Amino acid sequence: MKTAITDMFGIEHPIIQGGMHYVGFAEMASAVSNAGGLGIITALTLGTPEKLANEIARCKDMTDRPFGVNLTFLPTVNAPDYPGLVKAIIDGGVKAVETAGNNPQQVLPYLKDAGISVIHKCTSVRHALKAQSIGCDAVSVDGFECGGHPGEDDIPNMILLPRAADELEIPFVSSGGMADGRSLVASLAMGAQGMNMGTRFIATKEAPVHENVKQAIVAASELDTRLVMRPLRNTERVMTNAAVEEVLRIEREKGADLQFEDIVEQVAGVYPRIMTEGDMDAGAWSCGMVAGLIHDIPTCKELVDRIMSEADAILARMNSLASA
Repeated sequence: MKTAITDMFGIEHPIIQGGMHYVGFAEMASAVSNAGGLGIITALTLGTPEKLANEIARCKDMTDRPFGVNLTFLPTVNAPDYPGLVKAIIDGGVKAVETAGNNPQQVLPYLKDAGISVIHKCTSVRHALKAQSIGCDAVSVDGFECGGHPGEDDIPNMILLPRAADELEIPFVSSGGMADGRSLVASLAMGAQGMNMGTRFIATKEAPVHENVKQAIVAASELDTRLVMRPLRNTERVMTNAAVEEVLRIEREKGADLQFEDIVEQVAGVYPRIMTEGDMDAGAWSCGMVAGLIHDIPTCKELVDRIMSEADAILARMNSLASA
């Protein structure tokens, strides 16, 4: 299947693995790339330019296919060494970068001069148009269903994707609720040139997370995520657990007086305990509503091949209906 996204990133299938905290290591990115998609290393999980450079080198040892790096720009007092991380990406010969969070305009000239294609994650059409105007090559349009930060507009993909198609000139991929061939064909029908999957890729053999995390996703339904930090206008969709329910209790109790410090124990610095140690009640961790569509833990190749086979079958069926 050829689309503007497969051409842009030099990949076989229009499937991208989004950057995920404590998931986007070389093992994950290389497995997705070897399956024909675009794997993504998460820069801020590595933290330093030196560690990112080593992870890029490790990934190159594990795949000879294109892969990318996620670079998320956070509003923080102690900012990461962004210039150093950008240099590590460029020096590592990476040709795809997924930016997220705040406006990436400050680093675009360096990335573009190095021949790197940039896809920016957006949760609204207005943000996607801004990304287009500053020179991003593509955008990932994240609907309200997505795990992590869905923004504050609460627009699901059945509306958001066609709206993006109506407004954008650059290509975009769908993100949020994506799991199978149905997801891909629906995304294409609504104007996307591919799809981005996060939660679905965590539940794969190669995902470098504790087995408890994978089993929690398989066991969950579409009703098992919660929105936290909404009063702080930093909404995050997470898998429900004891810590998350405690966050929601505190949010109700504090009301308009809620401060980040009130919930810091449950939402900050918890990923190593969850993703690495498998302590599923340690705190809040990002997970999409798509968990309700995830029922197994295949290899990345099995998953991608299955998605493309399903998509081909759906498209053939639709063509037969059209010609009937």
